[in-house]
Amino acid sequence: MTKNVIQRIQFPIIAIATSLAIAGCAGDPLESGLDPFAPMVFKEGNTAMPLNPPNKATIQPFYVSQQTIFKFAVDTDSILIGNDGVTRYTVILTSPNGNTQTQYEGIRCDSFQWRLYGTFDNKKWLENPLSSWQPIKDNTPNRYQAALAQGAFCNMSSQEKNIKAILKSLNPNGFTGGTKPSNSFGQIL
Repeated sequence: MTKNVIQRIQFPIIAIATSLAIAGCAGDPLESGLDPFAPMVFKEGNTAMPLNPPNKATIQPFYVSQQTIFKFAVDTDSILIGNDGVTRYTVILTSPNGNTQTQYEGIRCDSFQWRLYGTFDNKKWLENPLSSWQPIKDNTPNRYQAALAQGAFCNMSSQEKNIKAILKSLNPNGFTGGTKPSNSFGQIL
C-alpha cells in the first residue's frame, strides 16, 4: 500500500476516535460542571391561597394517633401535587369541644418539613406572612402532618405524584397514619 492510501484510511479513524472522546467528555460531571451527587437546591414555586372554603362533600377524616384528642380531616379537592416537590392541601382540625380551625399547608417529602400558608377565618382565607418551613414532628400526639406525609403524601423521602394513590391511601379503612403498609416484596398494599 502506498503511504497516501494509509493516510486516507487513518484520517477517518482518527476523526471518529476524536469525536467519540469529545462526546464522552460532554457527559462528564467534571467537564459539564454538574455533579449528580451534589445536593439539590430547593426552589419553591408560587403558592396561591385557595379561592373557596373547604368542600363539605370532599372532606376526608384521617387517623393520626391514639394519643390525640383532636379530629383531623383533609379536603381531598384541595390536594395539589406541585412540580416543586410540595404537596399542598387544606386540613380541618376539630377540638374536643367542636371548635374547628381550617389551614392551608404544604408538605415536603424530601426534607420531611411542613409549612402553614394560611388559615380560613370569617369566611375568607388569610395568608400567613411569617410562614416558613418547619420540621415535621413524628413523636407528638397531634402529629397530623407526619400522618399525612407517612400515610399518603410521600413514598419514603419522595413525593407521591399520583392523586389516585393518595386518595386510596387516605381511605379510612386502610389509612394507618404511619408508613404505608407493604408486603414482603415492598409492594404497597
